[in-house]
Amino acid sequence: MPIQYLPREKVFRDPVHNYIHVRHQVILDLINTPEFQRLRRIKQLGVAAEVFQGAEHTRFTHSLGVYEITRQICDNFAANYPTQTAGDGLWDDAERLVALCAALLHDIGHGAYSHTFEHIFNTDHEAITRQIVTDPSTNVCRILRQVAPGFPEKVASVIAHTYPNPQVVQMISSQIDADRMDYLLRDAYNTGTKYGEFDLTRILRVMRPYAGGIGFDANGMHAVEDYIVSRFQMYQQIYFHPVSRGMEMILTHLLQRAKVLYEAGKFDASFAPRLLIPFFKRDFTLQDYLRLDDGVLNTYFSYWLDYPDPVLADLADRFLSRRPLKSVTFTEATAGLLPKLRDLVQQAGFDPTYYTAENDSFDLPYDQYDPSAANPKTQIEIIQADGTLEELSTLSRLVAALSGQAVGDKRFYFPKVMLDTDAEAANAKVYRTFQQYLLNGALIRP
Repeated sequence: MPIQYLPREKVFRDPVHNYIHVRHQVILDLINTPEFQRLRRIKQLGVAAEVFQGAEHTRFTHSLGVYEITRQICDNFAANYPTQTAGDGLWDDAERLVALCAALLHDIGHGAYSHTFEHIFNTDHEAITRQIVTDPSTNVCRILRQVAPGFPEKVASVIAHTYPNPQVVQMISSQIDADRMDYLLRDAYNTGTKYGEFDLTRILRVMRPYAGGIGFDANGMHAVEDYIVSRFQMYQQIYFHPVSRGMEMILTHLLQRAKVLYEAGKFDASFAPRLLIPFFKRDFTLQDYLRLDDGVLNTYFSYWLDYPDPVLADLADRFLSRRPLKSVTFTEATAGLLPKLRDLVQQAGFDPTYYTAENDSFDLPYDQYDPSAANPKTQIEIIQADGTLEELSTLSRLVAALSGQAVGDKRFYFPKVMLDTDAEAANAKVYRTFQQYLLNGALIRP
């Protein structure tokens, strides 16, 4: 079927990209599906909005941004590097539509509160994304099939990284792709921070296709370096923020407690979360999944404020009222103190299963290609004047310093009251003992 274009270009105003340009009918139709519109109700940064109050942006706005960056890459490649002969390694613009659709839909399978929900209920947002794209029951699949009968499977294979054209795959998923570039800029803008800012215009200008994927002109290497450093800073300052992780621990334990109560047959019918029950039973359909969003979960949490189980009610209140767990960092050398700290938390009247947690958050700012790794990363190639390729970290001492170095920390989370210094408090002796352990063990408070 011939590609259908809109009679007049559609634009969306965007705080990061100014205008997002839509020229294809299929793209506009996909945006208007219920499955895609659902992304308006899922925050891009989840509980991080409890720390950075401006971070109310959604998976919807991010997905449009990834589409727009991909569109700009395609425009650059079509204008400057069009294929001349089969196999010349340049850009075949017949690949544009599959790249744009994959970019737009890459996050459509994210669930309510994204990664926390995924961890508790063992869902896989990437697998669900592919299912939404290829399941004949979805509006998304029906629209993609209007392009060609096998087109949904082509789009899904890009998202699965199995599509035969590496240029298309790397646009959407690599160490410097449209997904990462949009979320860094968008998250920096909405959190009010500058760490994620980099020169997107320059990077897009120096991107070039070659037979093995996408590379970057040598004269644009410093813009790529800046991107790597920006990503490193965003993870350390935003994504791994200890308070955000403390809220995530509350959310995790809240959902775990609800699941435990349901499995024990103790969930009061008047408070039963009907839309969550298929997940408690580990027997959910795609339609069950698509009915959930952040707002649905928050509504259940509001109901649970009055639930007779004190742990569930308290965790719901802590989450909705923004009362995160506090934390200290620990290492392998100090991890031996954690059982005693948990015991003291229990002595203070808290069930350590729900009021303590260990969390480790580490990220590789840049990872050199290792074909023997379980999930080998696509390395960033710098294209020299003679056409040869050099891996980025071999040319940049700055990137070499970050390469292969997992950066982050391990934290032990506990109720804030354990730091109470009120000598008249009911558990003052327990609190003092807890604080003494922190001091003697040289555990670091934020």
